[in-house]
Amino acid sequence: MNDLGLGLDLGKKVIKVVIIEDYKLTRVGLRMALNEYDALEVTGEAEDAETGIELIKKLKPEIVLMDLGLPGMSGLEATKKVLEFAPDTKIIILTSHGQEDEVLAALGTGAKAYCLKDISPETLALVIQNVALGGCWLDPNIANYVLNTLPVPEKLDFSLSSTAPKVLLTERETEVLRLLVKGKSNTEIAEELIVSVHTAKAHVCSILQKLCVDDRVQAAVKAVKEHLV
Repeated sequence: MNDLGLGLDLGKKVIKVVIIEDYKLTRVGLRMALNEYDALEVTGEAEDAETGIELIKKLKPEIVLMDLGLPGMSGLEATKKVLEFAPDTKIIILTSHGQEDEVLAALGTGAKAYCLKDISPETLALVIQNVALGGCWLDPNIANYVLNTLPVPEKLDFSLSSTAPKVLLTERETEVLRLLVKGKSNTEIAEELIVSVHTAKAHVCSILQKLCVDDRVQAAVKAVKEHLV
């Protein structure tokens, strides 16, 4: 078994994961890959949204890996339904689809991360732990599209009047925000700026407060729309 090695304190807590994916081979591969990590445990799998929703009600996982292209109810609709009865459950969209309309629709569901299926097991494991700790994550390919596409979903629309005060970021916060826009995790930001993960996380928290947003995705979209980077 492997340590995720993020330098973040989870104590002895194991993150429970449910996989909702219609291809059995993909489910098996995900379960085997994630169960290699001490901090992760796949506690349930489903091949469709309806079955997955019942599993989530029963198992109460911290994390759900949700495919978009499910038979019957779509992954987007399932995400909305899950968050209605389990708002603390954190959902990661994991899909092979990168179509523009699906990407933008996914941003409005309340999911915390958006990954393409070519993601490495190591990166996915890190994303799961980051999300479990309250973070958000966008696959860089998805981020590049979203941050260059307007309008964004209403939920992430930060229209400001011309009289709104300009956001004042320090030079280092601007550097961190630029990396955040590129989809970098706290660990990657720390490595690039040669600081501790704790310091990188503190900068991100400060940026979120100054931008008056709730998460990294909103901060990245606002940064591009307001030309902050």
